[in-house]
Amino acid sequence: MTDHVRDLEAVRVATDRLLGAMGKSDDGAVAEPSLLPGWSRGHVLAHLSRNADALVNVLRGLPMYASSETRDADIERDAHRPLAEQLADVEGTAAAFLAAAAEPADWSRTVALRNGVTDSASRLPFRRLVEVELHHVDLGVGYTLEDLPAEFVTRENDFLAERFAGHPGVAPTTAVAEDGAVWTTGGAEGTPVTVRGTAPEILGWLCGRRDGSGLTVDGGTLPVLPPL
Repeated sequence: MTDHVRDLEAVRVATDRLLGAMGKSDDGAVAEPSLLPGWSRGHVLAHLSRNADALVNVLRGLPMYASSETRDADIERDAHRPLAEQLADVEGTAAAFLAAAAEPADWSRTVALRNGVTDSASRLPFRRLVEVELHHVDLGVGYTLEDLPAEFVTRENDFLAERFAGHPGVAPTTAVAEDGAVWTTGGAEGTPVTVRGTAPEILGWLCGRRDGSGLTVDGGTLPVLPPL
């Protein structure tokens, strides 16, 4: 069972960690490219702020974003601000999300996200944690997939493996981590393959942040995963 209270505390800790890391930067660093193609660090920070706003909307039963176009325009609008403004926005919107999540609510209810996706309200804190942790990595300020908490890596691998399960374009795949953790994903047809490596390397492949060169594959080639 998802423990949303524990996940909210993890969000707070991860946000503080990101703010502390970016607080050592300057305005010039914010304008530099992030590890996400086409996005500066400012774009990543702006996205984190606007995502927190969007999740408050979801908690209150409102549309997550007015539209995809509005979402993209808001990120572009806010991407070029000075570091101090960026960090204040990330901190303030994160606090607003945590405050909204502290309000009495039915955490078993189903909520609507983007593009027709629905989920249990209890999973929203973990979804926010994913945004904070992976985008901290994307900032390219020394925090890597190997620095992510081990429990987070396991849970995100669980989620992503489930997301690609049954996908007809992905061969039946078993991913085996060095610590013995196992994830199965992919469709029912095709030649089964086994992917081996560290849990962070498996995460990097599943979330599209690494090319899989740090993994070994038995039974075929590394499956090409569809974009998230």
